Amino acid sequence: MPRINRRAALCLAGAAAMPRRADAQGYPDRPVKLVVGYAAGGAVDLVGRLIAQSLGARLGQPVVVDNRPGFAGNIGAQSVARSAPDGTTLLMAPITTYAMSTALHRGGLPYDLARDFTPIASAGVLPLALIAHPSVPARSTQEFIALLRAQPDRLSFASAGNGSVEHLAAELFMQRTGTRMVHVPYRGAAPAMTDLIGGQVQILFATVPNVLPNAAAGTVRAIAATTTRRIPALPDLPTLGETAGLEGFDVSSLYSVLAPTGTPAPILDRLRREVAAVLGEAEVKRKLGEQGIEPVAYGPEETARLIAAQLAQWRRVVEDANIPAP
Repeated sequence: MPRINRRAALCLAGAAAMPRRADAQGYPDRPVKLVVGYAAGGAVDLVGRLIAQSLGARLGQPVVVDNRPGFAGNIGAQSVARSAPDGTTLLMAPITTYAMSTALHRGGLPYDLARDFTPIASAGVLPLALIAHPSVPARSTQEFIALLRAQPDRLSFASAGNGSVEHLAAELFMQRTGTRMVHVPYRGAAPAMTDLIGGQVQILFATVPNVLPNAAAGTVRAIAATTTRRIPALPDLPTLGETAGLEGFDVSSLYSVLAPTGTPAPILDRLRREVAAVLGEAEVKRKLGEQGIEPVAYGPEETARLIAAQLAQWRRVVEDANIPAP
């Protein structure tokens, strides 16, 4: 081989082995997709669109929400896990739901929540509350637990379906209190709430946007918040930790932005800075709050810790209750 060609080959090999700094510095050079594994109009979609609008302006490229519903959001998650780790495909992830799916499917999902994604930030939490039909003769958590212990399997609780957050919240509550209720799954939160109001079921662990109008109308009774701190939209509602000694009881939907594992550090750093700035905007906080979502701005380390905690908690709940995959 001529000397000049050998040098050229060595230069090309060296260039191929070097980190792609230019790509990271020029990021993004095309639109970014923020995948939502659910149909438009739901809470996950709403959070994603709020972030996308402001993030696009900060990145200098459009951030397009890509709705990919199906398989309880797992189709969207799988598509991001398998995408190129170049910062142009991100996931708007309901961490609680995905952790529950991981536990229910016992490692059979086509992605690994902890292994296949790198946290960018968490944007908000959607709290739940324990509510009852007004006919239930219990106005406090202590009275409710006493009633359940005196009459096991007498009261029924509704959920949005087997393996839903409403279902597993109730399972966790029963495990922590040593009580039993009968599970009545529905095809969605709306019909579950309708039958609770009608008295066909007596108990529901419901998200705050569903609780507020019905509690105000007196068609349901709010008993306790399922979070470690009181819910801002329901400041007079005590937590299960306050009233029943269930320290650390925390069930709420956590919404986080994730990138595929392997995304270059400079791109992650840029995304983390810009998403943090978006979550600090007063208008974003206001719009989240209007939907009953508590704005947060957890960084990557806190988000990773919460993902690990969620995976551990729901794995224990599912195993202890021997809940089958939906």
